[in-house]
Amino acid sequence: MILPAIADFAAALPRHGALAGLDLGTVTIGVAISDTRRMVASPATVIKRVKFTQDAAALLELCARREVVGLVLGLPLNMDGSRGPRVQSTEAFARNLEKLTPLPITFWDERLSTVAAERVLLAADTSRKRRDEVIDQVAAGYILQGALDRMGAGGMNVG
Repeated sequence: MILPAIADFAAALPRHGALAGLDLGTVTIGVAISDTRRMVASPATVIKRVKFTQDAAALLELCARREVVGLVLGLPLNMDGSRGPRVQSTEAFARNLEKLTPLPITFWDERLSTVAAERVLLAADTSRKRRDEVIDQVAAGYILQGALDRMGAGGMNVG
């Protein structure tokens, strides 16, 4: 079930349970997972993209293992807020995923999430090789944390 409005998404969630944030790339899917009280997003893993069915199976297996109750997909809007081909691709991924899982799905504006992740990794003096390995999951953490903060600030994060 796709719920574009974050308030509707929050209302559809059980009281407690982890959320997963996704940074969908063409080569990888960065995944971050929150704690069950939905306060903190932590980078979790990177799924190497193969084709949708395998990508979705890997993602849903991870969600089942980590007891995820909802998904937040980064929405790659252009810097001016317009919607380009990457937004269409993300929405198509969500529509296809929706057919495979009852988990509520929402979107979060991911503009600058990769830039912020890169800055943090540079500040931590992370090697280029290591940055390349973790950038997508760190970006997913920024996406998920933004949604968690919004749900908490809006009084939507009951707990």
